[in-house]
Amino acid sequence: MDAHSQSSSWRQVLTGLVLILLILITVLGNVVVCLAVGLNRRLRSLTNCFIVSLAITDLLLGLLVLPFSAACELGQTCNFAKPLCKIYTSLDVMLCTASILNLFMISLDRYYAITAPLRYTMVVTPKRVAIVLILIWMISITFSFLPIHLEWNTQNITNLSSTPDKCKLQVNKAYGLVDGLITFYIPLLVMCATYYRIFKIAREQAKRINHSYYNKAVTIREHKATVTLAVVMGAFIICWFPYFTVFVYRGIWGDINETLETVVLWLGYVNSALNPILYAALNRDFRTAYQCLFCCRGSVITSRGSSLSPGTSRQSQGQSHQVTLGLQEETSLRRPMQNGSEAPFPQEPDNYGTSSLSGQRGKIKAYREEVRWKVSGRNQDRACLLIPKLGLPPPPPHDFYESKYHT
Repeated sequence: MDAHSQSSSWRQVLTGLVLILLILITVLGNVVVCLAVGLNRRLRSLTNCFIVSLAITDLLLGLLVLPFSAACELGQTCNFAKPLCKIYTSLDVMLCTASILNLFMISLDRYYAITAPLRYTMVVTPKRVAIVLILIWMISITFSFLPIHLEWNTQNITNLSSTPDKCKLQVNKAYGLVDGLITFYIPLLVMCATYYRIFKIAREQAKRINHSYYNKAVTIREHKATVTLAVVMGAFIICWFPYFTVFVYRGIWGDINETLETVVLWLGYVNSALNPILYAALNRDFRTAYQCLFCCRGSVITSRGSSLSPGTSRQSQGQSHQVTLGLQEETSLRRPMQNGSEAPFPQEPDNYGTSSLSGQRGKIKAYREEVRWKVSGRNQDRACLLIPKLGLPPPPPHDFYESKYHT
């Protein structure tokens, strides 16, 4: 008897350590994501608004839900009052639903950015992103607080499993089917379709491009971005598919083994801790931002390749570009295909000082216009910042005309 009691105590201690570690990783990891996007200019993009929303959702889950779930698991009792039990289960459902819908919108955003890059910046605007984020939270509240507090999820259930010692989400047939389909299975099918399309586009582009050094580098980046998306998708399926399978089963056929319910529930919680780790491991921009945060490199964090030169205007400093999940900005800087291959990038005018002033002005103007066309409408200062990253020689200094004229 003593041996069995000691074994049970060690099992409970080990379970407590694992749950506490998971909560710490969830909270600290998502705090780091929010800080990285807030302090790193390169990560301030519309797509990363969804990533910040996802991080805030997972952070709230780690602060408001996971500690109580861990206490219930370790104490074997959840003697919450009925109003508190409803709030706890509503928060759980709301935050998990918001996390899933944010991942869903990230996949749609990436799909549209890759399949329609020329229209992307016109369609995906700050106002529309804000509307989508509001809709995500409205849907999450609709499928959590509303049915639970109005007790729609318990109608026609004769044997409620919640007791004064156990607070758990009750699921009837209608609630299980509707909530499972709308908040998981339909988004899952759409995400699988979008990521399959992204894989297909990446493979077709790899077959078309030539073997130049630049195109090889672009292909490598696109491959890494695709792998990143696939890993995020795989983690999403592994973490949430078992839970919603059990969820729908409970709604149709009733409760099952409590241990299995607990395991699949915490497996879903693991997804909230995985996302920051996936960003750090598979995305260079997030990894660089994390390194800057941990190493305290300066008061203003800028990622590699995005430092601002002294001549950059405040307007160009405030601009951001599209960076998310490994899709770097260079992938959108290629010219249309000409006879099956890409046209070379513009070359810097030769020998600034050997020809007439008017001839030099013409060359420099053409050079700058070509670079500005390459970066798809970004302003001249931003274009000059991107020139070294594209492997181009720098343009003449801003005071070239003045110095040439006065001399």
